[in-house]
Amino acid sequence: MSRVRVEIEGRQLEVSNLDKVLFPEVGFSKAQVIDYYVRIAPVLLPHVARRPCTFTRWPNGVEGASFFEKNNARNAPAWVQHVTVPAPGSTKKDREELDMVLLAAVPDLAWSANLAALELHVPQWRVDDDGVPQLPDLLVLDLDPGPGTGVVECAAVARRLRERLLADGLDPVVKTSGSKGLQVYAPISCADAEHPSRYAKDLAQDLSRETPEEVVWRMEKVLRPGKVLVDWSQNNTAKTTVAPYSLRARAGATVSTPVGWDELDGPLVFDTADVLDRVDRLGDLFAVGEPAGLP
Repeated sequence: MSRVRVEIEGRQLEVSNLDKVLFPEVGFSKAQVIDYYVRIAPVLLPHVARRPCTFTRWPNGVEGASFFEKNNARNAPAWVQHVTVPAPGSTKKDREELDMVLLAAVPDLAWSANLAALELHVPQWRVDDDGVPQLPDLLVLDLDPGPGTGVVECAAVARRLRERLLADGLDPVVKTSGSKGLQVYAPISCADAEHPSRYAKDLAQDLSRETPEEVVWRMEKVLRPGKVLVDWSQNNTAKTTVAPYSLRARAGATVSTPVGWDELDGPLVFDTADVLDRVDRLGDLFAVGEPAGLP
């Protein structure tokens, strides 16, 4: 195993197997993964700040086995911030608490990329200066196309959601999932941790009632052919969603990419080169405004 010691912003880091190809279809190596995360850091880091991060790791590339890693601070360098948070329901049988990483600086991203943590997933809430989880500050509606549908149908639903959110005084933004769908976000303030889930579920049910032939709000796969699922459940505080600008473990090394509402009619698949160019030209299209209260 080839190892190299590098210095990034004053931090010493040992990286390994830089020539290992992690995306065989496009010949994208670990060195290129690290380079991408270092270069995209100025726009990515604000969106993961103080959000405990779940890694999806693919040590042998996207054609190999993968695993989720939440309790990921155990082997981190001393300079990587971490926080102890209650374990979500799905992992309580194994442990009551998780020691999770807070990605806060460029060296942190280089370290996680060296672990082949290709995808970064974060919750819709942050921790405060004392590491205490706060109420959700983001609403997310994940649009997942069922068989026979695609991003065009997702875009139509996203526009409808935007109209509803604007009418309720919210300021929505949109990004690609980096896979097949789209994700609509809005900065919020809320009365309790379950408020965003209730609100999102009501929205999804309303859209499904209006156009039952186009939209489904329930998760059962049998209901989804020819329809777009409006996944409201991502607002559960135990769940995470792929972060803006995160790579996705897909064959083409695609990225979950913020887009303008006027771009929804165009091609919506972006790789790392596309995203870096877009940020240079357009800045951060996911820069959210002030939070608004949920109805």
